Amino acid sequence: YIKGGTQINFTVAIDFTASNGNPSQPTSLHYMNPYQLNAYGMALKAVGEIIQDYDSDKMFPALGFGARLPPDGRVSHEFALNGNPQNPYCHGIDGVMEAYYRSLKSVQLYGPTNFAPVINHVARYAASVKDGSQYFVLLIITDGVISDMAQTKESIVNASKLPMSIIIVGVGPAEFDAMEELDGDVVRISSRGKFAERDIVQFVPFRDYIDRSGNHVLSMARLAKDVLAEIPDQFLSYMRVRGIKPSPAPPPYTPPIHVLQTQI
Repeated sequence: YIKGGTQINFTVAIDFTASNGNPSQPTSLHYMNPYQLNAYGMALKAVGEIIQDYDSDKMFPALGFGARLPPDGRVSHEFALNGNPQNPYCHGIDGVMEAYYRSLKSVQLYGPTNFAPVINHVARYAASVKDGSQYFVLLIITDGVISDMAQTKESIVNASKLPMSIIIVGVGPAEFDAMEELDGDVVRISSRGKFAERDIVQFVPFRDYIDRSGNHVLSMARLAKDVLAEIPDQFLSYMRVRGIKPSPAPPPYTPPIHVLQTQI
């Protein structure tokens, strides 16, 4: 599919709620340590560096949720990390990291933890291209204490009909029971009696991949592999249900042959 031109669009959403702890304190999951990445940074890099190879333009919308924004302190569950709501795109994972750190300095961590707005944000784009030419992957990094479970389930059930997948990486020590429920591997997720058409959520707890000190990812590769493991099948199940076949790959590029004109 990718050879035939299907584009994979990668969006990041980061949890800026107060339960993460004050970013100026070493105990915070958002601690701005000048010497090493925090848990959010490690998770973003590990997953993002793999998935960015599948995104041809390397421009990623990066969103935050659960913070109070300057100048008036209004709470937002869908704000652009680069401060530009018209153009939330960041260049490469490094651009996302930069925008993330900039946001931490300017917004106030708040709450509640609502997932539905960022899921619906990506779903709006996915709903506009259902012909198989684009597929959307949303990475949500969160400390896992979710406030809008019913709305989130509704959003996921609706999104299961669209060309999109959701990856949730849980950071920190919380109980992630709600995230396991959203993952839907054991029981298919439902909302108001309607079941999700396909499983589109993959959840992994970040703590399973870091050493005891919490400072180093034991295996970035293993984390990325487990996080991305379900995407190919989720992608193919969408195409199959819709009866979309891969487009033929364009012929390999051959440089034009310059015929040398020899003068007699």
